[in-house]
Amino acid sequence: MSELQRLRDAMRVTEQPSTLDLAAIMRDGRRLRQRRRIGRTGGATLAASLVAAVAVVAVGRDGPPVVEHHPRPAAVAPTPTATSESRKPVGAVVDTGIHYGAEQRVYYFVAVDVPGLPKVTIGLAGGRRLPSGALTTDYLVNDVEGTDRSAGFHEIGRDESGATPAVPTFGYFVGPAQRIVGTVDGRNVKAQLARWSEDPQVVIFWFDPAELAPGVPLDGIVARDKLDRRL
Repeated sequence: MSELQRLRDAMRVTEQPSTLDLAAIMRDGRRLRQRRRIGRTGGATLAASLVAAVAVVAVGRDGPPVVEHHPRPAAVAPTPTATSESRKPVGAVVDTGIHYGAEQRVYYFVAVDVPGLPKVTIGLAGGRRLPSGALTTDYLVNDVEGTDRSAGFHEIGRDESGATPAVPTFGYFVGPAQRIVGTVDGRNVKAQLARWSEDPQVVIFWFDPAELAPGVPLDGIVARDKLDRRL
């Protein structure tokens, strides 16, 4: 018999109105209200559990994509791309004169495709030329907003990976730069420069690791033109 039926039976007058058992009616009514509250609470808990389960599945399925060129907010430093695969250079490969045995440290641009950034089409690679002549990319940086040909400094590669050999700090500047100087711990460090064969306004620069250890952050960096004016 349901609780509701029992309550109705208790309220039914069988002989005289004075024979109603008020205590029983109130007791049965309390039990019915309590059971309904428990039922509602259990339903709410189950609904919350289902929502949580769906959220976990959604996060697992739609988490951040792993993309080759690591798009990220501009305030965050680039992440090294450690790989042995070769990338086809766009334009001439710049030889830095830095050697690791029979290998040479080189810099070169490669084509990139960053989702949502149609005006970012190139990235600058810090790599090595192997004795066979093949190129190996150790570190790749590209812009994460705007356009890759806007005037001024673009992303700077600072190798904090601890890999050997580490990639000397490097980057590129767009404009008539004749001199690029970084500062660290109160001293000036002059960068080496090379113009990109595909666009003379694009200046590739890097720091001699004997002057600036790879991974050490710069306190500042400036570019100057042939009249020593700050760009």
